[in-house]
Amino acid sequence: MLISFITAIIIGVSSYGFSDNIGNLISKIWVWEFGKETFTSISSFVGGIIVLVIGLILYKHIIMALSAPFMSPVSEKIETHITGVQNHSHRNTSFQDQLWRGIRLSIRNLGMELLLAIPLLLLKFIPVINIFSTALLFMLQAYYAGFGNMDYTLERHYRYNESIQFVRRNRGLAIGNGTVFLLFLLIPLVGVILVLPFSVTAASTETVKRIQNIN
Repeated sequence: MLISFITAIIIGVSSYGFSDNIGNLISKIWVWEFGKETFTSISSFVGGIIVLVIGLILYKHIIMALSAPFMSPVSEKIETHITGVQNHSHRNTSFQDQLWRGIRLSIRNLGMELLLAIPLLLLKFIPVINIFSTALLFMLQAYYAGFGNMDYTLERHYRYNESIQFVRRNRGLAIGNGTVFLLFLLIPLVGVILVLPFSVTAASTETVKRIQNIN
């Protein structure tokens, strides 16, 4: 909770400071006098959205990477409660292993998410199409948020590449969990503090069920 709260404050303050700068930078693309004010207003709005989206992306991956050693034991306790098995034959990972896997996965997902998000952000300049790009951006954010939450369970059962394949086969679960994650962030203050424990609990419960069905 502390990691989530501090990260949210740092990214929130930084995002607020950069939004005007990005808006002004975008507005310089329009070199003509006619329609300058309109384009500047649109640029400021789009700049704010860009900062918000990138801020959310960074927030998700930072807290998930740093929280891995702490949330993995929580996920394990949930799995024990569901299965009733006290001693699982899981992959043996240390605190450092969990932290490194969390950082590695977050860097990988961050790169993929930014690669897909930037073209969708550019589509916001096109009327009508920008409505669909907003929906796709939300689903993209939700997918990778759910991905991170599911991996707290997956890291005990699967190797790095196997976990990626598992999430791809269960995209619906990842998007559903990530949607709740993002909606939770809309709750002032409380959402930032409670989002990770609640979303990880939900992800762990459903991921364990999917793994049991496979086995």
